[in-house]
Amino acid sequence: MIKVSNLSKKYGDHYAVKNLSFEIEKGKVYGFLGPNGAGKSTTMNIMTGYIAASAGDVEIDGHDILKEAEEAKKCIGYLPEMPPLYQDMTVKEYLDFVAELKKVAKTDRKKQVEEVMKKTFITDMQGRLIKNLSKGYKQRVGLAQAMIGNPDVIILDEPTVGLDPKQIIEIRELIRELKKEHTVILSSHILSEVAEVCDEIMIIAKGRLVASGSAENLLKELGSSNTIELTAKGSKKEVSEIVKSIDGVKSCTVDNAAGGCVECFISYDDKKEIRDDLCKKLVSKNIFIYRLLNNSKSLEDIFLELTDDAYVEKIEREEAAKEAEEKAKKEAEKKAKKASIAEQIIDEMKDDEDENEKTDAKTTLEIETDKKEEE
Repeated sequence: MIKVSNLSKKYGDHYAVKNLSFEIEKGKVYGFLGPNGAGKSTTMNIMTGYIAASAGDVEIDGHDILKEAEEAKKCIGYLPEMPPLYQDMTVKEYLDFVAELKKVAKTDRKKQVEEVMKKTFITDMQGRLIKNLSKGYKQRVGLAQAMIGNPDVIILDEPTVGLDPKQIIEIRELIRELKKEHTVILSSHILSEVAEVCDEIMIIAKGRLVASGSAENLLKELGSSNTIELTAKGSKKEVSEIVKSIDGVKSCTVDNAAGGCVECFISYDDKKEIRDDLCKKLVSKNIFIYRLLNNSKSLEDIFLELTDDAYVEKIEREEAAKEAEEKAKKEAEKKAKKASIAEQIIDEMKDDEDENEKTDAKTTLEIETDKKEEE
């Protein structure tokens, strides 16, 4: 449906987006999640053709957003963070105007406008001036204009910003309804919103895609902290010895707790499952287990970790090292090519010298032969 390849946008020396690549499948809700200034809105503006990229490509249903702009834009409905509403128009006047701008056939305009008003629950407001609407209703009108033309893809930039809790719930329900007929892409810095309505999450930090997948897969792949908290009734020494004897345990700390118990914090190899062995060995020594907790990260923990400056700086260093390596490789290839060409030229010059020597020798021989014949 949508293919983004090596997308970059540079302002001076600053990258708002750098080497962003991903694909969007049909019939899903995708969420761009990231802190303010991560590059979400810039990415959406490039995808809609509102601004040009410094490098990279965007294809919408097989159409390049720059080379085939009109065809690509027909596939997109866009709601910016600030809806493009004309305050002195009524809701219906505005939507009729949008339908005309989008070149909807005259015979279909009335039907389409009525349909989008019905879907966004603003039919009762069609005669009201937009400036007199609440923030929630203005957002609905913005969604309605994005839906006109029946685009395959609807892109929503921070669709719930500035709304109250009731309005946020209403907009979320609308997004779920949109999914039935459209592919939806929305941006947000609110984790709970993205986790609740999106099938796939793309986490962006400092213009880079740092993780992507469903909430379930992100928790599965990145949520394990490989630590266990154990509360058991026994001595520090005995519990410590048993824990350390289990294959896969990296380290453990044991502290005394109330009621003759000890608390043990265990770090283990993520390729090992140690809980079965741990329980069996403790029970075999008549040590009662009161609590066994396998710690895992929440989606919020994962988000904070991936968008942390230190993590992003690590990615930047890796990218810089990779770029330096590729540059050095290209330089080496260039030098090798130059050396090969130089060697070839030298060989050709040698061949020419040899040929010249042969010609000179032949000429000398012919001259001497002629002299002898004359004598």
